[in-house]
Amino acid sequence: MDKPSFMRQGVLRLPPGFRFHPTDEELVVQYLKRKVFSCPLPASIIPEIDLGKYNPWDFPGACKQERYFFHLREAKYRNGNRSNRATGCGYWKATGKDKAIVASSSNQVVGMKKVLVFYHGKPPRGSRTDWIMHEYRLAGAETRACVFPQRKNSTLSSMVPTKDWVLCRIFKKKRATKMDVDVEECHEESQSRNGSIGFVDFMGLQQRDQRPSSASSSESSCVTEPSDGSSSGDATSCSNS
Repeated sequence: MDKPSFMRQGVLRLPPGFRFHPTDEELVVQYLKRKVFSCPLPASIIPEIDLGKYNPWDFPGACKQERYFFHLREAKYRNGNRSNRATGCGYWKATGKDKAIVASSSNQVVGMKKVLVFYHGKPPRGSRTDWIMHEYRLAGAETRACVFPQRKNSTLSSMVPTKDWVLCRIFKKKRATKMDVDVEECHEESQSRNGSIGFVDFMGLQQRDQRPSSASSSESSCVTEPSDGSSSGDATSCSNS
């Protein structure tokens, strides 16, 4: 019996009530590792995509949701190991140190997670955006052999990686609203005054935030539409980059 596919025209479509929320370990062991060694995946739920052909706001799927993709890395230079992370309107830049992904069953490092931020424009003068990518790759020891349970005398136990696949989780970082800041300040003030968790008047904060203001803000619907040569918000024209 074939495994169900949840992809429709490159967009993840899960049944109502279902959410795809895997842990770092599950992404590396159950999806990325199986992809690298051409082993069957638990479900056809993560599409392949060329990250260099898309700006983050142009990826298939809803902008407000986390999106997952398999990406085949290519070297920035022919004789180098650095990945090419440039797109049409900007580039992905690594930040911080890579995090080791440890398997809970064996306590061994099975993968690494790199955090990248999208910059609009050309390096080194690009402007930082709120788009974040977690790039998962297999650890060195994990790329030398397929350790999934195999039958006796099976040739799969000696498999080698077929291609340099990585798994990417992409999302837009949510900025703290004024309500969030006020709640946090009230919480800290109450703790410092009483030494315990105090009561926060959410209704009072909400009424205060709803008072007329000279400035107003609007939030983009973040719906991906076919490109017609013009854009707004994040999808600013690249001509000035």
